[in-house]
Amino acid sequence: MVTKQILIQYTDLQKECKELRNRIEKLEEQIARIESDGTVVDKVMGGDGGLQPFKIEGFPYPTYSRKKILLYARKATLSELELELLETVNSVEEYIKSVEDSHMRRIITLRVIDGLSWNKVADRIGGSNTEDSVKKAFYRFMEQK
Repeated sequence: MVTKQILIQYTDLQKECKELRNRIEKLEEQIARIESDGTVVDKVMGGDGGLQPFKIEGFPYPTYSRKKILLYARKATLSELELELLETVNSVEEYIKSVEDSHMRRIITLRVIDGLSWNKVADRIGGSNTEDSVKKAFYRFMEQK
């Protein structure tokens, strides 16, 4: 049976997937920047007692490799999270279908599945519903379950 906890879990999974996608996007941008820049140049001191300057030029393979490995790992994690999210959404939707009260089904769907704020849920429900009334109705309903 789906409880309030799984509804919260579903919301957290959505946020976690979004955050991971953002991290993946930033990492892909960093990798693209490394690839487009090509070689890097640095100056070091050495030779005569550490006083002679040397220019070093090359592709930053260690950094590039670490970022590529991290990217593959994050993409694998995202795939696992998306699968878990899909399974959770199926459970949540089954639960919502089992709720007999149409008004409550709409509140749960708008809040949990669509991720709307309580204010927007009240606006969508319409009538004399307020942010507080739909929120209280939701929490009262969930306490009964």
